[in-house]
Amino acid sequence: MDVKAEKINPYGDDRCKTEQVREMFDSIAPAYDFMNRMMTFGIDKLWRRRAVNMLRRRAPQHILDVATGTGDLALLMHRRLHPDRITGIDLSEGMIAIARKKAENSGAEAHIRFMTGDCLDLPFAQEVFDCITVAYGVRNFEHLDRGYREMYRVLSRGGMLCVIELSTPVSPLVKPFYNFYTHHIIPAVGRLVSHDVRAYSYLPESIAAVPQGDDMLQLMRDAGFTDCRFRRLTFGTCTIYTAVK
Repeated sequence: MDVKAEKINPYGDDRCKTEQVREMFDSIAPAYDFMNRMMTFGIDKLWRRRAVNMLRRRAPQHILDVATGTGDLALLMHRRLHPDRITGIDLSEGMIAIARKKAENSGAEAHIRFMTGDCLDLPFAQEVFDCITVAYGVRNFEHLDRGYREMYRVLSRGGMLCVIELSTPVSPLVKPFYNFYTHHIIPAVGRLVSHDVRAYSYLPESIAAVPQGDDMLQLMRDAGFTDCRFRRLTFGTCTIYTAVK
């Protein structure tokens, strides 16, 4: 499958997408949480809760949170699912530093390990996690198929993959407002708050380019996953994908 999102880069220079994404998130790390709340009017918290509730019946005990960012999903799973261990991995040292501070402040550092690493070359043995999550991260992968194959490799048999990703609404009533907001309001505020000219212009470009719905499920199937499903939320502006190994 030709994945357009792989060709959308934050800065558009000659470096690989992985290097550009790392630089972008290091740059915007101090403003990241504020921008998330502002952009989604706080609804991103509800989307994470919905995903965690979908995992509750499986009671996972060893969770890998890929592209963990500042750790919001990992910390939420710690509070609600009480697993034995959670490992959060991300390219950006700036984001991981914030995640570690949050874990320390909440007293969760003994149960959550945050580390930097390449999500396309995970530094783990085969089949060591019984659940893998990714929140708002797969559209930043340089190679989506490779990312899914790596997650499949380290997931145990019967384990679940849960991906939360931003998506474009399909309703003709909602789409014009969404397009104006994401292409004009968010980039303008993002430049003021984060001082990164490109980061919040890259955001709507990458959302529009990432595979959505059945196309995303096909990438999961190609990596070996089964029982692949998706659920659209909030007029289609967010989608939760689940799959099983």
